[in-house]
Amino acid sequence: MGFNDVMVVRDIDRAKAFKKYLMPNEQSVLAVRRHPASLLRYVLEVFGGLILAGFVSEWLGPGLGMTVVWLAWLFLLGRLLWKVVTWSIEYFIVTEHRLLYIRGLIDRRIGMIPLKKVTDINLERPLQGRLLDYGTFIMESAGQDQAFRNVTFMPYPEQLYFEVSTMIFGLEDPGDD
Repeated sequence: MGFNDVMVVRDIDRAKAFKKYLMPNEQSVLAVRRHPASLLRYVLEVFGGLILAGFVSEWLGPGLGMTVVWLAWLFLLGRLLWKVVTWSIEYFIVTEHRLLYIRGLIDRRIGMIPLKKVTDINLERPLQGRLLDYGTFIMESAGQDQAFRNVTFMPYPEQLYFEVSTMIFGLEDPGDD
């Protein structure tokens, strides 16, 4: 799977989900969802809970205990579905002027950092991130208060790091030393 596949949206007209958060004179250069690995914990909880619920309900037999066990598993399943829906509308967007991080289903949160204010960007890749191809971006800005600092589970981390760094540091005039 290459850099231009699946999660990266380069044509803003195809991404109506976040177009309303851009200024009229602004075009999205890059928009990306978090890596699906961000859902892995919840998927594992659902499958582990299913196995556990099967064993426990067999041990308990029919009755109130079995009902409680399966209701607990349904809670895990509902939480997974909630996380999938939330993940599907969450975007990290880079425009020619700013970085945006849009998240939240009911309580919508839009964080913004002007590109000119970003002083540093770091990429962290733990072992599981290297295996599954994701990383964490850590942004430092010129102000003390930031709308967001970390963006976890970024797919194609080296490519995104290169593109975002090029945009941030490409704004500087090469004549300034």
